[in-house]
Amino acid sequence: MTVKEARTIAEQYHRKPNPSDEDFFIFTEAMDFLIREQNNPRDMMHLGGVYYGRREFDLALKYYEMASTFNIDAADECLGYIWYYGRTGERDYEKAFKHYSRSMERGNYVSTYKVADMYKNGYYVEKNFDKYKEIIENLYEELKGYLDPDAPIPEVWTRLARIRKDEGKLEDAANLYLQAKDVLAERLRWSDFFGDINIMKWLIDDLYEIIEFDPEYVDFFDLYYVLKRSSRITFYYGDEKHTIESLIEDGVCVVRFDDKWYRDRDEFLKKARLDDRKLTSIHDYLYGFDVDMG
Repeated sequence: MTVKEARTIAEQYHRKPNPSDEDFFIFTEAMDFLIREQNNPRDMMHLGGVYYGRREFDLALKYYEMASTFNIDAADECLGYIWYYGRTGERDYEKAFKHYSRSMERGNYVSTYKVADMYKNGYYVEKNFDKYKEIIENLYEELKGYLDPDAPIPEVWTRLARIRKDEGKLEDAANLYLQAKDVLAERLRWSDFFGDINIMKWLIDDLYEIIEFDPEYVDFFDLYYVLKRSSRITFYYGDEKHTIESLIEDGVCVVRFDDKWYRDRDEFLKKARLDDRKLTSIHDYLYGFDVDMG
């Protein structure tokens, strides 16, 4: 294998809508080859990120630690996540704070709001809500001009929305949630990362606690709200009409999409496909939603 061939394999892997296990094995072999040959921290981060997305956290840790020796702020950010959430089976808030702080000092916005979370929750550091609020307010001021969907706007905006909600400023909170929703929806067109999908679910749940749901104005991600109860939804993709139903069975709301069943709204939103493409990636092509919440 040559470097050029390995690069081609890596690029082709990411173009495949539903790569097989064999495709993944060949991809990882190519990436390991590139790392051995070129010792490039970007390749280490790339492979670590793929393993993280597949929830193979031990391997993600291995490559993030390799990249962190190059003082890459994103590597420290990712290591912070692994230790903060105990992805490999062990939570270590001291390690998480160390990595997040190192990354924050280099201007990493994600690590900055995670340091804020640690002050809010009192993880490793003394609980300090005022410091949490100050960090989030400052991040909002720095980020509010950004247009890049990869910028942590949904993460910061939703945190600030909860602060505004607690202050009784419900209109401000709702506007922040709606702005975060738009940016996150754009991000999910290109990525099906489980963390982003979870943020959207929590965002929708929080949003409709403070504003009234209007079944006349529904988009795909509003289904997180609709599918919490028995309901029937129809929509169009191209010229084809599709049906979603949610039913309560043994206290659980199961979902049927056309002729396929999903055990809950989470599995449906994460896995449902049309034309072998996840609905999250084509959400802006879905239209004509008709909702009956009976």
